Amino acid sequence: MKALVPAVAVWGRTAPSHSITAVMITDDQQTIVTGSQEGQICFWDLSSDLQISSKEILFGHTASVTCLAKARE
Repeated sequence: MKALVPAVAVWGRTAPSHSITAVMITDDQQTIVTGSQEGQICFWDLSSDLQISSKEILFGHTASVTCLAKARE
């Protein structure tokens, strides 16, 4: 049986000015990774009570980030 994962919004009452085009949650469910139409990749900390805080942002892509995948160990 699959565990239920609640929906999470990564902003407050208004959406950010960039467009999120890809989302990935790590296996430990403590980090959310988002890709944007503007080419940024953002890392977000997710607490056990579903509070989200920004961790870091990566720049450098010249095209939209439309897919995210984790690398194997």
